Amino acid sequence: MSTEWYDLGICFGYIDLTMQSKAATVRQYLAELPEDRRAAIQAVRDVILKNLDKDYEEGMQYGAISYYVPHSVFPAGYHCDPSKPLPFAGLGSQKNYMSLGIMCIYGGSGEEKWFRAAWAKTGKKLDMGKCCIRFKKLDDLPLDVIGEAIRRMPVDRYIGYYESTFRTLSKRARTKAKPRKSQSKPKASIARSKQSASRSAKSAISTKSIKAP
Repeated sequence: MSTEWYDLGICFGYIDLTMQSKAATVRQYLAELPEDRRAAIQAVRDVILKNLDKDYEEGMQYGAISYYVPHSVFPAGYHCDPSKPLPFAGLGSQKNYMSLGIMCIYGGSGEEKWFRAAWAKTGKKLDMGKCCIRFKKLDDLPLDVIGEAIRRMPVDRYIGYYESTFRTLSKRARTKAKPRKSQSKPKASIARSKQSASRSAKSAISTKSIKAP
């Protein structure tokens, strides 16, 4: 498990701050893309929407297409910025590649292990950062594995995963923040050690005196 949850734009890796779209809607975002990119992004989007739990919503976040748990379902929102809904997945087009981010396959989770194993069985090369899958063409992706990864994580399960992970990482952070106990001996213990050493030295001197001719 990772030691922290990064802000979505970093964790997903699909947001290059110099490449953020200003589009307000998904339709506008797709319209901005070159034709080949639009076709690939739309195909992945179709797979996501086909397998997405109905309680998630699609919209624009961080300059790309995002899938998230709305505040109406999870009022606490995303801990990095509670004013934003809890992100689940994201899809975007960058300068040199396209990317798909799925939060639940991040940080050594059981879902990540399943995902990597399922991908490996397809024989396709996986180019993945923290939870960002980078691809240059649609054929780079096993769409059935993508669909299953989305389907396996309905909203209720995802919220449970998120809260459990957040509690674990918060506890770990608090443990690291605690000051370490000093390895030096207490003053009283040092004083007793000095007294004991002094008595031993005097005893040795006395013994030598008795044995002297």
